Amino acid sequence: MTSAGPVVGLAGFARALAAAGLPVSLDATATYLDALRHVDVGDPVQVYWAGRATLCHTPDDRARYDAAFVHWFGDTVPTGSRTHGQRTRTARIAALSRGEGADGDSADDAPRLQVAADDTDVLRHRDVAELTTAERAHLAELLARLQPRPPTRRALRSKPSRRGPVDPRHTLRDMLASGGEPVRPRHRARATRARRVVLLIDVSGSMSPYADALLRFAHVVTRAAPSSTEVFSLGTRLTRVSRALRARDPDVALAGASRAVPDWAGGTRLGDTLRAFLDRWGRRGFARGAVVVIFSDGWERGDASLLGEQMAQLHRLAHRVLWVNPHAGGADYEPIQSGISAALPHIDRLLAGHSLATLEELLEEVRRA
Repeated sequence: MTSAGPVVGLAGFARALAAAGLPVSLDATATYLDALRHVDVGDPVQVYWAGRATLCHTPDDRARYDAAFVHWFGDTVPTGSRTHGQRTRTARIAALSRGEGADGDSADDAPRLQVAADDTDVLRHRDVAELTTAERAHLAELLARLQPRPPTRRALRSKPSRRGPVDPRHTLRDMLASGGEPVRPRHRARATRARRVVLLIDVSGSMSPYADALLRFAHVVTRAAPSSTEVFSLGTRLTRVSRALRARDPDVALAGASRAVPDWAGGTRLGDTLRAFLDRWGRRGFARGAVVVIFSDGWERGDASLLGEQMAQLHRLAHRVLWVNPHAGGADYEPIQSGISAALPHIDRLLAGHSLATLEELLEEVRRA
């Protein structure tokens, strides 16, 4: 450990990795420091695995990580795959339907696993509103395993790169440092930044069968990129639930969000709540250049023309506006409700969000936005 103290030394290790060539972002550094809060920083083994789990992105990073760890901490690279005191976590799979395999017969493992895999695949395409309690518990586990990749946008600044236009300034500096001898040219490329994602979730009575799954989905998206994700609930009023959904545990996050929403399973005034979002948050930056996803069935109890006006403004501010309607996955669905009819001219794409499979498609749509 360095003499500057454990905190400075641990944070400096992230900078040392960046200097060694690892793509260590500020978000990765923050995740690394957060991980250290949960381990014994006096144990090099735990510090090693905390850094390796949060700062290495590909197998190619491990060699440089190990070399930097030895150089920085003056210790050997720990062996083994688990830290002291760490427990092995076993996946829990709930019985999905009608108690198959629950009679205690000593059936072979392979058929049982096949049944579980088949049930999981079936569950992916089931309508969330039709699931049993056990199936909802299993769906919650599957939602927690999603790995969203936030959309990116090109930043104004460039950064050193292996490819791209030649960086004349740094190339010339290298030549001067080498006494005028030819050197390998430096390159720079435009950096990328995470694009903001805004999730607006209708929690009115008609959407209540989907509210739990959608909030769990929002929790996963928020945890993947907490600094660039904002979540609001829509009903008779607008409520910001981003802070509650940043909690690590999904159940704690949902409980916090539920306590924050005063109009759960109430009426729907999409036009008014959307205007409140734009007036207080949207025009101030949350919606500008963002990917905005609205989860709603489009049932509007208020003025549909007001909703159309607010959607038009939102579409001008945002990078893309996606509307996720759980009923849109039905073969006979037609967007004839007053709310969705008013909003339809101002959205980039109407998607279904009634199942895990459609939510996975939504993640891909957001990533490519």
